[in-house]
Parts: sequence; C-alpha cells; structure tokens
Amino acid sequence: MSFARFDLAAFEAAHQDARHDLARALDDICRNTGFLVLEGHGVAPEVIANVWAAAQAFFAQGSVPKQAVAPPYQGYPYGYLGPDAEALARSKGEETPPDLKESFNGGPLHVPTDASADAMSFCYQPTLWPDLPGFRAAWEAYYAAMEDLAARVMRAFATALDLREDHFDPFIAHPISALRALHYPATVDVPLDKQQRAGAHTDYGSLTILLPQPGSQGLQVQQGGQWVDVPAPDGAFVINIGDLMARWTADRWVSTLHRVVAKSGQPARQSLAFFHQPDWDAQIVPLDGSQAYPPVCSGPYLMQKFQATGV
Repeated sequence: MSFARFDLAAFEAAHQDARHDLARALDDICRNTGFLVLEGHGVAPEVIANVWAAAQAFFAQGSVPKQAVAPPYQGYPYGYLGPDAEALARSKGEETPPDLKESFNGGPLHVPTDASADAMSFCYQPTLWPDLPGFRAAWEAYYAAMEDLAARVMRAFATALDLREDHFDPFIAHPISALRALHYPATVDVPLDKQQRAGAHTDYGSLTILLPQPGSQGLQVQQGGQWVDVPAPDGAFVINIGDLMARWTADRWVSTLHRVVAKSGQPARQSLAFFHQPDWDAQIVPLDGSQAYPPVCSGPYLMQKFQATGV
C-alpha cells in the first residue's frame, strides 16, 4: 500500500474550491489510515539538521553520561530511558518483554503561570539536559518548530472536520506536548517472543509528528489485520492521529495501531517523535455531540497512559 501525501503549504495557500478539495482529501486520509506523509511543512532544514546531530551525539555517549540524565524516580516523564525501560504494548493491555530501544525525552518549553499542582508535578517537570555543547539550543529550536507545525496541522484538521479553522486554538494555547529522540540499537540476536523495537500501540494525544531517519525501515501500521510498512521519506514528516483525536471525532478518524518491528540483523535506527497533546485541563468531548466517549481531561488521561507503559 502507498501512503497518502498532504502538502500543508499548498493547503494554506489554497482558496475556495481548491481548499475544499484538499480538506476533503485530508478527511479521507484520517478516516482510512490515520497516517500521512506531510510535505510543505516549512521547517527550516538547519533546525532539523541540528537536532539530528544533537541526538546522534547524545546516543553516541557511553552509559555513564546518559544515565546522568535518567529520571530521578519512577514516573518522572523526562530524561534518558535506557534499554529495558519501557514496553509500549502494555498501554494496550498486552504483556510483552521490554522494547529494544533507548530514548531521550523533553517537555514543554514554557510553564503557564496558572498551571495546576497536578500539571506541575507531571508534565511541567523540568527537562533534564545532558552536558553536551549545543544540545539544548538545538532541541529547543526543534521543539518550538514542532509546536508551531502542530498548531498549523490542527487548523487544517479543523477545516477537514467542517469546523472553523480556529476551532481547536483554545484547546492548545498551552499544549503539554513532549519531544522524544529514539535510538534503536542494531539487533544481532533473535528477539524474545513478542519483543519489538517499539511494541504495538496507539499514540495518546491529538497527533504525532514523526521524523524517521531517511530510508530507514521498521515502522509498520496495522491495516486490515496486516502489518504494512510506513515510508521514511527524506525532507518530509510522517503524521499520525492519536487516541484523543479519535475520541474527539467519535471515531470518524482512526488512531491506528503501529509498531517498530524487531528482527535479527537490523542496523541501528533513529527517529524523532513530537507528541502533540492539548492543554492539561482541556476537556475532550465528541464533536458530534454524541456519547460515543465520556468526556476526559487531557492531562490526567495522558498521565494514566504514560504510567501504564513502565517496566
């Protein structure tokens, strides 16, 4: 199967009939697969190049400097997670061995002055910065670019859902998004039974902006009971719908099960994933007025999902 491409810049520049046609195409993609290749994103190449270099430098370190920015206690959301630290399939209730990956995780760049105590104790905890020249600046520049891009995509989503373009803006004034750099070490031995580089899961929030290593393989989505490879295009992002957007649209749009498959003899692989999440206290209620899902509050919902994946 081929994955649909969507040109965000072309959509933003289009008017009337052309804009309507592009919005309908976006709606169809989100209904059918929940995954798309995003072109026309406008993110500066140097911002991408700098964060790639920063992530590569971080993972190239030995264990001691990486562990220096490990979470200080179980459940702390940011910092370095080493091998055997997470099993994503557990968020879907499946018991599996730990995923074959390591990651560095960071949270929002700004804390609202009226943030609640619960939000401060979870998503607004400080990011633990490694002692690497230029790392923080490159990371924050990329995070800011992703926050801007996610807001633009959400406006396109609103149009595709026949809403005012700014419908979602009040829900994402202070998004509690997270950025994750992922490194999947080369696999030499045959993985354990049910073990993957990233176990089968759906993402939790509104949308995910993935930057896979160009030309890399392993990311798969489930379609019709089959696992289908997702491309890793150069110069484009891969966007997928998250669970909250599926709830918001009463399953008009699909949060697709996906994984990063593990096989023996795979080379190392890296990616960057920006998990866009509405404001901590945003109430997510089905847009069609139905009772397909009970209302949920964005922040506590995210925290519950996050805590289910630990090992």
